[in-house]
Amino acid sequence: MKLLASLLMAAALAAPAFPAFSAGAAAAKPDLAKGEASYTAVCVACHAADGNSSIAANPKLAQQHPEYLVKQLQEFKSGKRANPVMQGFASMLTDDDMKNIAWWVASKPGKPGFAKDKELVALGERIYRGGIADRNIAACASCHSPNGAGIPAQYPRLSGQHADYTAAQLVQFRDGVRKNSAQMTDVAAKLNDREIKAVSDYIAGLR
Repeated sequence: MKLLASLLMAAALAAPAFPAFSAGAAAAKPDLAKGEASYTAVCVACHAADGNSSIAANPKLAQQHPEYLVKQLQEFKSGKRANPVMQGFASMLTDDDMKNIAWWVASKPGKPGFAKDKELVALGERIYRGGIADRNIAACASCHSPNGAGIPAQYPRLSGQHADYTAAQLVQFRDGVRKNSAQMTDVAAKLNDREIKAVSDYIAGLR
């Protein structure tokens, strides 16, 4: 019953918060050629030519839901998501640039990752799939799907993401550094370092 209650609570909190586009912007199709050009000029050094970053501190962007990417870029630009490096890059982009980049990189196939810590991966799987009922921590799978594919236009794809990056984001949510998702702040606030490391490592191997 406690697990059911936590899942219901997560569902109640889980209202999508994506930027509203004007009718004209929504109707305009992304220009993938311009997206590739902008990505190559601005993003490639940190996120790799195909969006599959090989640097564990930098997220893989390939195959991510484009609406989520646009939301993050807009929030980097506004400062709602604090990151001086990304704010500098995002400040150079218009809304159309962001949309073009997001839809282009989302069209690239994501490369699978793998879990590294055999001792912790079982704990990570339990948290991801079942949450922690006695602390009212909902299962990650309830929003990000059992295979980590996420829910388009609502919750980001996680499968194959670098464990170091995922862990860093969970710590930032927990410590109040990253403030652009009330749901994730609530979840991360209840996780200790070992649990964060475990679930991040499990997510890296999802496919």
